[in-house]
Amino acid sequence: MMDISRDRKFCLSILQEHTKSDSLLKHAYAVETCVRYYAAKFNGDIDYWGNVALLHDFDYEMFPTMEEHPFKGAEILKSRGFEDEFINSILSHADYSGVVRDTLLRKVLFACDELAGFITAVTYVRPSKSIDEVEVSSVKKKMKDKAFARSVNRDDIIKGADGINTPLDEHIKFCIDAMKQNKILLGL
Repeated sequence: MMDISRDRKFCLSILQEHTKSDSLLKHAYAVETCVRYYAAKFNGDIDYWGNVALLHDFDYEMFPTMEEHPFKGAEILKSRGFEDEFINSILSHADYSGVVRDTLLRKVLFACDELAGFITAVTYVRPSKSIDEVEVSSVKKKMKDKAFARSVNRDDIIKGADGINTPLDEHIKFCIDAMKQNKILLGL
C-alpha cells in the first residue's frame, strides 16, 4: 500500500489542484527544497519532510485569511487520508494555529518558510535575477530595508534560525545553497 505522505507525485497533484499562481507554486518548491536539504542534514525522512513543506501553503490561494489558512487545508488533507502528524506539522507553520513546534520537522518548516520567500525576492532584484549572485551579506542587507519585501516577517526568519539552533548567517547560506541546487525549477 502506498504511503501518501511520502508520495511526492500525489502531494504535487494536490498542490497543483489547489494552487494556480506561479509565484505560490515556486514558493512551495523553494520551501520544499530547503526543508529536504535540512532533512538530509538532520537525518530526517526526506520525502515526508519535503511533502509537508510542499503542501504547507497549498490552500492559501483559495483561503488566504488567518481564519481559514491553513485550517481549510488541514480539512482537505484529512479528507484525502493524511495522518494527523502530517497535518499538524503543516498547521504548526502558522503561529496563530495553536499547534506547537515540538518536532525538528516543524521547527525546520517554520525556519525555511519566510526565508525561502525572502531569498527569492532578493534574487529577483539581482541584475541577472540568478540565485548564483545571492550572498548571505546581500540577504542580511535587504533584511534591514523594511520597505523591501514588506510582507516577509524578519522576526520569523530570526526566530526560525534560533528554533533550529543555527546561527542566522549559516541558516541563510544553507538555504541559498539548497535553492541553488534546484534553481531551474524555482526559476532562479
